[in-house]
Amino acid sequence: MKKQLKSYGIITLGSVIFALAFDVFFAANQVAMGGITGLAQVINALAPVLSVGVLTFALNIPLFLAGWKFIGWHLLASSLFSMAVSSFAIDAIAALWRFPAMDPMLACLCGGAAMGLGFGLVFSQGATTGGTDIVARLLKLKFPWLPMGKLMLLPDGAVLVLAALVFGRAEAALYGAVAIFVSSRVMDTVLYGLDTSKVAYIISDRWQSIADALLQKQDRGVTILQGQGGWTGAPKQVLLVAFKQKEIVQIKRAVHDIDPNAFLIVCDAHEVLGEGFGDYQKEEL
Repeated sequence: MKKQLKSYGIITLGSVIFALAFDVFFAANQVAMGGITGLAQVINALAPVLSVGVLTFALNIPLFLAGWKFIGWHLLASSLFSMAVSSFAIDAIAALWRFPAMDPMLACLCGGAAMGLGFGLVFSQGATTGGTDIVARLLKLKFPWLPMGKLMLLPDGAVLVLAALVFGRAEAALYGAVAIFVSSRVMDTVLYGLDTSKVAYIISDRWQSIADALLQKQDRGVTILQGQGGWTGAPKQVLLVAFKQKEIVQIKRAVHDIDPNAFLIVCDAHEVLGEGFGDYQKEEL
């Protein structure tokens, strides 16, 4: 029960941060926003009598109904809660305060960062704020290797194009695109952390000496993969090593000192879980 209360507390905080980001940075500066909230923003511009919060809630209902059988009851309940909180907060904040306009670029950068923080907190608890977040979550089921931030760019981009047409100001949509990009990066940082891990593939005739050096001197685990030369057909041992960004110089030096002709490939690792790295969290997407 305590864990569930904590989860809904984080969802509430993320939803309120999202609502604040919209009212302070987007609505006050006429910066277009992606997603269902952005679509509500467009409709509100055409029919001001309809508030953004009410429109957001109404537009989300069909998406929740469509996505229910794919996302399950837990996600549906927590997402409905998040959507209700953010929709109410958008209208409540707008009714209580009037925020002054600021430089549009500053607004889209700060707004994007705040929105990404809110999204990240909500998504970290296995919920969504509704709208294109649900679309992204459904896409995540189909493409689990893609980060949520990138999956949200496609539907958000479509809404921005519509906003540009309705507002008659291409710059409003362009600022919105910058905000969405910033939001996606901040959201992925909240969800996956500032993981600066790397993965190295090492091919060398002196693979055993390199493996021993990495194990004993660098204190890094080494996995030996069985490979084969494409030209010669000769068997090759390929060393796979995961390590932190700060260790890259020592790793490269250790390999070069043993075999200057070693073939070394270093790749970014989006996320590394296990001993010496991060731990898997059940709520993660």
